[in-house]
Amino acid sequence: MGIRKLIIIFIIFVCSLSANQQAKKIAYIVSDLEIPFWQIMSKGIKEKAKELGYEIEVYSSNNSNKNELKNLALALSSKIDGLIISPINSSSAVTILEISKTNNIPTIVADIGSDSEDYLSFISSDNKDGAYKLGKILTNYMINLSWNKEGTVGIVSIPQKRANGKERTFGFIKALEEDNIKVAGLYQQIDFSYEETYKYSKKLIDENKNLRAIWLQGSDKYRAALEAIKDSNKQNEIVLVCFDAEPEFLDLISKNILLGSAMQQPYLMGEEAVKSLNDYFNNKTVKKEQKLPILAVSKDNIEEKSKIIKLNVLGIKE
Repeated sequence: MGIRKLIIIFIIFVCSLSANQQAKKIAYIVSDLEIPFWQIMSKGIKEKAKELGYEIEVYSSNNSNKNELKNLALALSSKIDGLIISPINSSSAVTILEISKTNNIPTIVADIGSDSEDYLSFISSDNKDGAYKLGKILTNYMINLSWNKEGTVGIVSIPQKRANGKERTFGFIKALEEDNIKVAGLYQQIDFSYEETYKYSKKLIDENKNLRAIWLQGSDKYRAALEAIKDSNKQNEIVLVCFDAEPEFLDLISKNILLGSAMQQPYLMGEEAVKSLNDYFNNKTVKKEQKLPILAVSKDNIEEKSKIIKLNVLGIKE
């Protein structure tokens, strides 16, 4: 067999492998794309899928269990090879995983969590540690102002049915308890709206005369919490800390309008989800549990962390 023929056969073989990989299709089913955090994770998933040669379809469930199951049916009908989910809650993930397992679809859980372990890999953030470190930023601030003696902290939380919600609350309260600072109250978000966030923040302020801080376990409705503080004329008496981040947080934290935030890295999480499926398709070992660090950010360290925040947290490529 001549050299020319060998080269042709090799090129055909390589093209065949490439075509097979490009033919593979991945679906991402996410709880609600109206929330910036999921938009950024979706961006990480889409860009890494494109880089590795996979087709990708994204389905938003708009925080509806009915839509979530409908999206799963649509994804399966499109003959997907792999699935990534950010479920509405840990219990709804069970049904998705059961159905995907029945259909032999390798599935990655990207954040939120699951009450079932029928997944290829669970990629999460170290919510407990991130919340604890944020709590320490707050307690140190309160101690420096002598707010710790009588001051309390209110929490506007994500649903505590979620595994990540439980971990955030546990880590944060642990930090407060170590410095003998009490929790004034906790309200769980249901619809994640501006109105709801404002209502819960205002209730915490009105019901607790010694309130010194509000912890919002999210980021996109931070304006509602700040508005509630302003409307109560408490700008110099109550600080706000958040979880996750918005682009403007770089400026707000630098100016002390926000005391700090515990920032997950959704863009990186999205990339890791696709890389895990890619490893599976290429017969490589995939870790069952992958926990990524959370950046506890305040005015003291925001400048040194700005580059990693822009890419991994906010999905901004410079």
